[in-house]
Amino acid sequence: MTKRYVVYVDDNFHYMDESERYKFDEFDDCQSAIAACKKIVDEFLNTCDPKNGSDEMFEAYTGFGEDPWISSDDPACKFSAWDYARERCRELAQKA
Repeated sequence: MTKRYVVYVDDNFHYMDESERYKFDEFDDCQSAIAACKKIVDEFLNTCDPKNGSDEMFEAYTGFGEDPWISSDDPACKFSAWDYARERCRELAQKA
């Protein structure tokens, strides 16, 4: 059985440089692919100091973090790493 959800990861530091892209993994369902993408973003955000505020965390992410995305023939499977990171930065900064 062919897996329909492939997670690729781009490097925000090398924006638009496809040579820096790598294939992370393949998944059988959208939810698993999204969970993997969120974990990749969270791993970077966990290295940031939330006391610096959400804007600074988001700037660090968009400058240096990994940008996972899903390749799939399922048009309903959507994930934006930047939107997710923006939301998580706000949440983490509020808890600080």
